[in-house]
Amino acid sequence: MNRPITLLFTLLCLLVLQTGHAQTKEQQFETDPVILNRISEWQDLKFGFMMHWGIYAQWGIVESWSICNEPWIDRNGEPYTDYKARYQALNKTFNPVNFNPDAWAQAAQDAGMEYFVFTTKHHDGFCLFDTKETTYSTTDPSCPFSRNAKADITKAVVDAFRAKGLWTGLYFSKADWHHEDYWAPEWATPDRNVNYNPATYPERWQKFCDFTDRQIQELMHNYGDIDLLWLDGGWVRPAWSVDEEVRDWLGCQGWIQDINMDKIISKARSHNPDLIVVDRTVHGRYENYRTPEQTVPDTLLPYPWETCMSMGDSWSYVATDKYKSTNKLIHLLVDIVAKGGNFLLNVGPGPDGTLPDTALVRMREIGDWMRVNGDAIYATRPLYPYTCQDIRLTQTKQGKKFAIILCPETGLMPSTYTLTSDKPFTARTGKAIVKGFSEKATISKTGDNTYKIILPKSLCKKAKHAIVVEL
Repeated sequence: MNRPITLLFTLLCLLVLQTGHAQTKEQQFETDPVILNRISEWQDLKFGFMMHWGIYAQWGIVESWSICNEPWIDRNGEPYTDYKARYQALNKTFNPVNFNPDAWAQAAQDAGMEYFVFTTKHHDGFCLFDTKETTYSTTDPSCPFSRNAKADITKAVVDAFRAKGLWTGLYFSKADWHHEDYWAPEWATPDRNVNYNPATYPERWQKFCDFTDRQIQELMHNYGDIDLLWLDGGWVRPAWSVDEEVRDWLGCQGWIQDINMDKIISKARSHNPDLIVVDRTVHGRYENYRTPEQTVPDTLLPYPWETCMSMGDSWSYVATDKYKSTNKLIHLLVDIVAKGGNFLLNVGPGPDGTLPDTALVRMREIGDWMRVNGDAIYATRPLYPYTCQDIRLTQTKQGKKFAIILCPETGLMPSTYTLTSDKPFTARTGKAIVKGFSEKATISKTGDNTYKIILPKSLCKKAKHAIVVEL
């Protein structure tokens, strides 16, 4: 074959490969109207409850990560193998005798939360559900809690929250640092990733894939209708999803850890046809919404999203944790909703199975505010310009507009606010209802797309957290 023909043939092959790759990535985004409708329904819920809980609660430390080689982990100089052995033996002392899922569910309902996400298995591999795939679980006789009637903790949690009408979300870690086909015992574990190259040992990797698939199907088939499957461990991902951004943090030479999500989710949806899947950081068909962690975007995002954030500084229980104030938490909720997101607020239960008292107080106070002002939160959509200094804007699907004014943490609330937009914006003028108050605000137009909101001083003295003015 002469060189011109060879070159032409090579270029044609590259074009076919690139086109095929583009089509593959294009197909990665969800198009099923059933799922898209379900995502829209989820967006109406706005406020959810997350619980990171596991054997790590006994030590009051960061969840799972202390057995991983990360630069921010401190094991106080203890040899790694000794520490890891002590940590992994915590299943033998996990016995949360005061675990009361009904109390958890009641607290979430009282806070105004509409869905929950529970950690069925974190990266350390310890399972809080009844699994046939490992003995490292709360239902195995090696765990003292296995003798408790609520040993299948996931079932107890799901039943309690479902009885309160909350959507059911199950967190599951794709990585499993306890499984010998993920962290193989004959090799070192340099970081969070699988500690061997799956391409070099495909049979071993397939065993782990099959194990993961079977565990997810246990969750999908044994716990009734599941609304959300929230998958963590974003470094376990297919090759097509590894771009330059991912390579910056992937580690372990960028080994590809594809667990065949097509197969897993196809089987999961055969039982839960409208299941929302959140394959975190794997931007594609199975990341039905995105989950910025411990942060709130600056403005509206062009896709469904949820800020997941801990109430304190830690995801898991830490006795000395510092909790955000009720004022701060309500401001976060309002800011997130105004920008089109949902707020998944996390609390780590303690080793005895109870929620920390401070967290319960915060949840009750958020619920008090939500019962008065929930119309400006639930089932709303963003309203441009979304934010304006201390004002956040939302609207109902029918077009009713709200200005949510954030109150200062301390000191008297100002009586005058200016709302302005760089695009056409209209609001009613005159007296306006302020939810939860007999006093009314006064709205006047002061310029193109600019309005002044004046609040009675008597109202300012009583206002807490945030007030809602109907525009």
